[in-house]
Amino acid sequence: MTAARFLVVLDADSTLIQDEVIELLAEEAGRRAEVQAATEAAMRGEVDFATSLRSRVAALTGVPTAAFERVRARVRPTPGVRALTAAVHERGGVVGVVSGGFHEILDGVAPGLGVDRWRANRLVVADGALTGEVDGEIVDAEAKASSLLAWAAELGVPSSRTVAIGDGANDLRMMDVAGLGLAFNAKPAVRAAASLVIGPQNLSEVVPLLP
Repeated sequence: MTAARFLVVLDADSTLIQDEVIELLAEEAGRRAEVQAATEAAMRGEVDFATSLRSRVAALTGVPTAAFERVRARVRPTPGVRALTAAVHERGGVVGVVSGGFHEILDGVAPGLGVDRWRANRLVVADGALTGEVDGEIVDAEAKASSLLAWAAELGVPSSRTVAIGDGANDLRMMDVAGLGLAFNAKPAVRAAASLVIGPQNLSEVVPLLP
């Protein structure tokens, strides 16, 4: 594999895309309001992410797998995302996404947005419906940070030439280990910890900051 010049890793929900996928899935179960409140608390860092995610996924019990296609159709790419990924590629960089969301949705969304590699959680399915459980280890803050560092090592990119972009408390470790941590559409604690805060909510604003 040819070494990349640099690596940009984004969070998915409310960063790569405008939506929180778990809320769209919860809407299919008629439980969006309670899941939305729990998601916001987790993103503010008020509760343990893994514990919160398990409880929110439990609220999805019984949602049919046919809902995946409906949710993918509703996902809205963040303004400027394609301009950012195109600029990364033009400069010899690689785009990664690491998400506390779900492969079942991200697998159908990421390629069309110019993402080269991605990691997310997987949902357990039985008899064509969600069981309310997460399959395997949860992608939490430490998993996000370790994914960025592992991808950088694979690509021959020093950590100083990595960029992490996120919005929630779950992104803070990833932003901390990256050469440049960017708060985007972010909660107050994330804005306070970031190298830079990006606004307005358009990812093309990141292009001038690329290595």
